[in-house]
Amino acid sequence: MTNDSPHRFAVGSILVFCGLLLVSGCANMPDPADGDAVAEYIQTNDPLEPTNRQVFAVNQGLDSALLKPITEVYRDTVPATARQGIQNFLANLRTPVVLLNDILQGDLDRTIETLARFLVNSTVGIFGLADAAAELGVPAHAEDFGQTLAVWGVPSGPFLMLPVFGPSNPRDTVGLVVDLLTDPFNRWASNSGQPQAAYSRAGAETVDRRAQNIELLNEVEKSSLDFYAAIRSLYRQRRAHGISNGLDVPEIQAGKDVEFTDRPKFIDEEVSRRE
Repeated sequence: MTNDSPHRFAVGSILVFCGLLLVSGCANMPDPADGDAVAEYIQTNDPLEPTNRQVFAVNQGLDSALLKPITEVYRDTVPATARQGIQNFLANLRTPVVLLNDILQGDLDRTIETLARFLVNSTVGIFGLADAAAELGVPAHAEDFGQTLAVWGVPSGPFLMLPVFGPSNPRDTVGLVVDLLTDPFNRWASNSGQPQAAYSRAGAETVDRRAQNIELLNEVEKSSLDFYAAIRSLYRQRRAHGISNGLDVPEIQAGKDVEFTDRPKFIDEEVSRRE
């Protein structure tokens, strides 16, 4: 087994699953004679919804049984200052991926900002534990290859719910694979025969991201008649924000994975429907 085997297995599993989803989607087309059903089918752009909902249910089961309890213990036992340091450190590890995508998108200003952030935080910020760059007025932003493909004009394709990884689409799934393969830390872990380092980082990122969004997701689940549809909408809002660099979706804060200055629109819509 080569050093790249863990990453190749993960990437291969994602691609095989996406292929199976796309094949199964052919059986979910509504009756062409039902105009309303066809219109809704096109609007939601979720031809794989029955399969996606099954995957979502499995993901929710894993979250309820494992991830959420672990996250709650993490938040209750680790001081806020330490959690912020961990969050900063993980964000700094990902900065080279952000830098690569800034370059690929031809965004010179953001490329300079990202390079400056990485140099400052890796030195003055003690390997990224402190966000010294933000204190100097150089804000963080997120980029990935899925966003780069969008900037290049590649359409998103239908909504996908990936096992473990969660909501996605074909464009973002390709982006995820490319980001995994080009991430310098992942390459170092594979080439040095230490895949456990990459796995540990992935686990830490998962818990950290869940901790950041635990209140929001609790509110979405509580206020939504259809949690799956709400998550689908939330994901699309977040991605639209990232692709537009925050210009077209003002209710989402820049630099956060899933965080809003106000509640997402669909939460209030669901509350109104209940009333």
